[in-house]
Amino acid sequence: MDEIELIIDEENASLAIDAVSLVEFPAIESDWVALNKDTNISLAKVDEDKKLLIGAALIPDKRIYRYNQETQKEYFVYFSKETIKRASELYLMNNNQSSATLEHDTKLSGITAVESWIVADKDRDKSAVYGIDVPEGTWMLSLKVDNEDIWKKVKDKSVKGYSIEGYFTQKMSKLSKQDYTDSDILNALAEILKIQ
Repeated sequence: MDEIELIIDEENASLAIDAVSLVEFPAIESDWVALNKDTNISLAKVDEDKKLLIGAALIPDKRIYRYNQETQKEYFVYFSKETIKRASELYLMNNNQSSATLEHDTKLSGITAVESWIVADKDRDKSAVYGIDVPEGTWMLSLKVDNEDIWKKVKDKSVKGYSIEGYFTQKMSKLSKQDYTDSDILNALAEILKIQ
C-alpha cells in the first residue's frame, strides 16, 4: 500500500492549517479521554474544572489510513516532524486560534487554542504531566471550551479528539514507483483535504 508524505506548500502557506475540528474518531488515534488499544495508558485528558481539552493535534510519522472511494485505492498519509512544526507555526501566525469546527462540518464559536507546543523531550514535556505518551515532534494543543453545547458533547464522549483542517501537498518522491496520472494525483489531494 502506498505511503504518501504530506508537506506544506510554502507558496500557499497561509492555507496550511485553517481550523481544528472536534471529532468522534480522530484519525491519529489519540483521544482526550480514552485508553490506548494496547495498554491502559490514558492518551489525553479533559480538564473538567477549567474546560480545557489537551491532546495531540498531529503525531510525526503516524500512518493515517485513507481510502479514495472514486478510485477505490487505499493508502496511508503521514507528516514529518518538520512539517508538523511548520504547520503549528502557521496555525498561530495566521491567527487561527479560534477557528474550530465540529466533525469538519459546522463552524464553532467559543473554542480557542490557549496553548500550542511541540514535544521536545517526551519524558520531561508537559504532555507527560498529563499522562500523554506521544513521540518527540508531536504537536500538542490545549483548547478552552466556552461553548456549553460542545462541552456536553465532550462529556458524553460524542467528540473525543482533534482533527486538523488544512491544505497540504504530497511529497512526490515518497510515492511508490507506480506511475500516477494527473487525475490520480488530483483525486488523492481531494481525499487528503478531508483528513481526520
